[in-house]
Amino acid sequence: MSREMDRFVSTFTNKVDAKGRVSIPAGFREVLARDGYHGGIYCYPAIDAPALDAGGERLAQKIDALLEDLDDYSDERDELSVALYGDVQVLKIDGDGRIVLPHDLREHAAITNQVTFVGMGQKFQLWEPGRFEEHRARARDKARDHRKLFGAGTRSTGRQGRGGAEGARE
Repeated sequence: MSREMDRFVSTFTNKVDAKGRVSIPAGFREVLARDGYHGGIYCYPAIDAPALDAGGERLAQKIDALLEDLDDYSDERDELSVALYGDVQVLKIDGDGRIVLPHDLREHAAITNQVTFVGMGQKFQLWEPGRFEEHRARARDKARDHRKLFGAGTRSTGRQGRGGAEGARE
């Protein structure tokens, strides 16, 4: 099985009905099924964005690992536990592949009649579509600004160019 099949990838926008129901993209449901979910997803307000974080067992395991790295009874551990697990809601997936987004979660992300699902590898996010487009534009700008940090801004030619030792003459 290819690696991308074990990750939440791509972006999808679906309608939210009057009862707050929305279909989870089929590809995301397939990843959840392989992830060992038990008929629902973990969903909570994102800490640093007007969005919702969601996922299956791997997301819960990632949160557990973050917490395990912090000292028992430390303020940091308690605060992170409250911010993540304290606000988690387990959303059941019905037979048609839909979840009901509770009002408080929709309110946090300003989701009304549409929601954008954004794959982020081991988790996915749910955004109000307009806010997501703004967020995506900022993220792409930042990625372009920092592309050298992840090697996209340099090419390996096997020799040094003008900026290297050969071109550094005084």
